[in-house]
Amino acid sequence: MAMDRSTKSDSLKFGVSRRTLLQAGAGLAGASFLPNGLIMPALAEDHPALGTYPAGTNGPSVFVGISVPRTGTYAAPGEDLIKGYQLAIEHLNNGNELLTKISPNIKKGVLGKEVKYGIADSEAKPNTSVQNFQKFISENKAVVVTGSVSSAEAVANNKTADREKVLYLPGISGSNDTTGKDCVRYCFRECFHAQTAAKAISPFLIKSVGKNKKIAFLTPDYTYGHTVRQSMEDYLKEGGWTVATNQISPLGTTDFSSYLLNVANSGADVLININFGRDAVLSVKQAKDFGILGKMTLVVPYNTPFLAKEVGPDNMQGVFCGTNYWWTMEDKYPLAKMFNDAFRAKYKSNPEWGAQTAYMQLAMWADAVERAKSFYPPDIIKAYEAGAHVQSMVGDVYFRGADHQLVRPVVIVRGKKAADMKNPDDYYEVVEVVDGANLLQPPEHFGCKMGGYT
Repeated sequence: MAMDRSTKSDSLKFGVSRRTLLQAGAGLAGASFLPNGLIMPALAEDHPALGTYPAGTNGPSVFVGISVPRTGTYAAPGEDLIKGYQLAIEHLNNGNELLTKISPNIKKGVLGKEVKYGIADSEAKPNTSVQNFQKFISENKAVVVTGSVSSAEAVANNKTADREKVLYLPGISGSNDTTGKDCVRYCFRECFHAQTAAKAISPFLIKSVGKNKKIAFLTPDYTYGHTVRQSMEDYLKEGGWTVATNQISPLGTTDFSSYLLNVANSGADVLININFGRDAVLSVKQAKDFGILGKMTLVVPYNTPFLAKEVGPDNMQGVFCGTNYWWTMEDKYPLAKMFNDAFRAKYKSNPEWGAQTAYMQLAMWADAVERAKSFYPPDIIKAYEAGAHVQSMVGDVYFRGADHQLVRPVVIVRGKKAADMKNPDDYYEVVEVVDGANLLQPPEHFGCKMGGYT
């Protein structure tokens, strides 16, 4: 039966009904009344109004807007992000021990305020994502907006955040541009990106595959794909690697046959697949059908969540991948074990790296707010920029003040043989956790020039 889009589109798009979202945000505008009838004043009254401050913080709660793909090629990573956000918000509101390990100042809520949220489907489209952002600001007085899987939506949200003076925290965004030439004062990125992925994984490829190899790239046609491809090419030159072909496909491609035919005829030794989400799954499966995986080494420098599960371990055996996090790191990092246990208890599965990124983004935002002792955006930004070190599921991490990129390790994993898997989710062995401080280029390298705080 066809659905009446004119009457139901908003409720579908936001994942909850419009009425529910409005109710969630109803207490965020104006003064709020405590049970004893007293009026709760806004925090930091000496600050002028800016963005959604102080309207979004006058009540007993604050609102977080979550905009992620729930449909289309990036839907699965989008749903994974949602799980991490929801777990973080639950932990913030009940003062979970894991949150206090990351931020000792957190008690219950953020500065004592309950955290509420709404979810919107970005469709991995920049225009849709910006519309979601604006709606969260106007209808819910969101104090922070988070989420993305496509770097194109992240970059678009950067511009919105800076213009509206509302903090934005990307979910998954691998382009160098997000904290490079498109950096803004009001954005902070947690996840690894093209340049760090390439610098971390390239030495392993040169050592394990050899020198002077020919590369065939499968590249999605937008900022993420192009910056990952360029960074990989730059670092692999050190081993004498050259490019045989670079096959560029539109986001959402379902039939890769023409691109794979060119790959098969290129004479390449290595296939570097930069596609993400469903595009990655389909392209790997079709590469197997073309007989390419039996002839070329497959490399996935920016690993997509659920890839091994979707394509099967036989297609990922021996494949080197760069990633943000892998659940078996719990054997080395205590906070990874705490996070995994909490995630398993809530969702009955092991977390993927999107969920870990989402959790840490909100945890570190709460930490910055608590250290600032204020919801005034410039105060929070300056708390971030101070570079305070926090503990995470991958060890000690901190934000660089100059470009708002988290200094964090890149995890190199290698696909296991099916016979070596200890359980159904044991797809990868962790080869190395590469120190992030030695991976990042100077902030000015990618052209980051930030604007002012107000």
